[in-house]
Amino acid sequence: MAVRLRMARTGRKNRPFYRVAAFDARTRRDGAPIEYLGHYDPLVKDFDKGVVIEIERAQYWISKGAKCSETVASFLKRKGVVLPRNILKNGVRSKGKPQGAKALAGKAKGGTAKTAKPKAAKKPGT
Repeated sequence: MAVRLRMARTGRKNRPFYRVAAFDARTRRDGAPIEYLGHYDPLVKDFDKGVVIEIERAQYWISKGAKCSETVASFLKRKGVVLPRNILKNGVRSKGKPQGAKALAGKAKGGTAKTAKPKAAKKPGT
């Protein structure tokens, strides 16, 4: 069973409150968790009061192979937990290739980057 450490939203409209829990990966957002690990109140200014997580239980689930959502991983890092590199659910999130990726790829192969040749201007009257 693939386990994810993520949040489930509770609370009412315009007053969010999240419970941090260990879920089966196929469970819906607010579904039944395997185990509750703490809570997060985004309207509390102080981080230590707004985020309460049982660190020992979170480390237990991570040691068993559980992946974290980005938010839960950032909470654990701020609490002082050292996370393995592959802890995030989907790895590094990127928004496509960076500008000039083709040029960098061409240089990495040892050649020069191919650029479009400028078209010759048409001669008038032909």
